[in-house]
Amino acid sequence: MNTKLSQIAEIKTGVFAKPEMSGAVVYLQSRHFDESGNLSSVVKADLRVDSLTTKHLLKSGDLLFAAKGSRNFATVYRSDFAAVASTTFFVLRVRDSVVLPEYLSWLLNSPATKKVLKGEAIGSSIVSISKVALGNLKMDVPSFDTQRKILEISRLSKAEYELRLKIAELRRLQVQQAISKSIK
Repeated sequence: MNTKLSQIAEIKTGVFAKPEMSGAVVYLQSRHFDESGNLSSVVKADLRVDSLTTKHLLKSGDLLFAAKGSRNFATVYRSDFAAVASTTFFVLRVRDSVVLPEYLSWLLNSPATKKVLKGEAIGSSIVSISKVALGNLKMDVPSFDTQRKILEISRLSKAEYELRLKIAELRRLQVQQAISKSIK
């Protein structure tokens, strides 16, 4: 099924807030994520609970899409802590059960999709992808079974890549040890 993103997901903007020293809600910003969109830093609750934060609390399965700056990524929010997204992000909430949030994240992170979205980016000093451009993004939504297979292939491909890096590093160490041993 080929459809626009806005037809399968509600797209909302993140919240502008001023973090404090402590609070009950985490204010997620792009600095909390690594290049791949994985939560990388230790986060601490830095917003108070009020009507604004309560209205914008993230739900498990929400997608965060970093739309501002040169580092665009999508990630699925799955966490045990209460959080809201900053204005750096669009929050996507899947409307019905035609797409897995993880598949949608994979699709938004794919090089082909990133290329399309970069072509739609606006601004000169800090580029951003508009809500309209994101909502108009056309995508293929295969069956759940196919989505799960794509995600599994992607997971296995990443695992293979990480193993190849480890093997290369171990091989480099092995060569270094052999050289050091031959000198002595």
